[in-house]
Amino acid sequence: MPIVDYLLGGLLVVAVLLLLQIRRLIQADDIDSDALTAAMSTTLADLQFAESVSRIEDRAKTLQDVHTDLERLLRVPRERGEFGEEQLEVILEDHLPPEMFGIRKRVVGNKTPDASIETAEGIICIDSKFSLDAYERVIEAPNPEAAAPHERTVRNQVEGQLEKIAADYVRPDLGTTDFAFAFVPSEGVYYYLVTEEYDMLRRFTKRGVQVVSPLTLGHKLELIKAGVQAQKLSEEAEEILDQLGRLGRRFDAFEDEWGTLERHISNAHSKAEDVETELTRMRTEFDRIEQPALDRED
Repeated sequence: MPIVDYLLGGLLVVAVLLLLQIRRLIQADDIDSDALTAAMSTTLADLQFAESVSRIEDRAKTLQDVHTDLERLLRVPRERGEFGEEQLEVILEDHLPPEMFGIRKRVVGNKTPDASIETAEGIICIDSKFSLDAYERVIEAPNPEAAAPHERTVRNQVEGQLEKIAADYVRPDLGTTDFAFAFVPSEGVYYYLVTEEYDMLRRFTKRGVQVVSPLTLGHKLELIKAGVQAQKLSEEAEEILDQLGRLGRRFDAFEDEWGTLERHISNAHSKAEDVETELTRMRTEFDRIEQPALDRED
């Protein structure tokens, strides 16, 4: 049943119950029904009841249209893929600075993941996969026997997708990290895979393929961002240490030059004292030699 019908049906039920209650009160107390009806009409008009119902109907119709568009989008494979890619891009924009990630960039040979993240350890590739049709048949099946073939279809589809991600995007030899993300844009599908296909997911995790949902991807992106920031701080700290090392070496060289200059000054001071001593001695000798000559002239 459409959402509009649910809302309007609810309003009608409330109105009918209210009218029945009023009728019982009228029958019990002999209230003037005409006067009460007129009062109710006036009250409803004052409360703009009709306008409120009209606004509720309009909003419900809008909500129904959105629900219909979303349902159609999720049922068409091409549009469903585009929805997953757009959701992935929004999550990346919310958690990472623009310079850290790219959308639909060729980064691994001739392969183009849906998104990629630049880190110091290499490129993290993200591929968006969304198997909805077979999954819906599983949850809509009336019994386990009817669901079994659809479960096998889901398993085969997901396994093929994860195998492709492992082969294409877990390539440290081409500059990637030793893991990649398989993004499932539906929390329901993700929960189903984690609970029903845990062994398969664990097997691919060992090969470097991590299946993530919108929530779990957000957490992992925060960890990646923190790691990048820590790496940046570490690099800045190393640069500061390197600058301090260069400054220390320059200071050591200056200290050596100052020591040499100090020794030169000390030696010059010693020489100056020696010269002063010798000059004093020569002056004394000169005075002693001159004095007798003056005495003879007297």
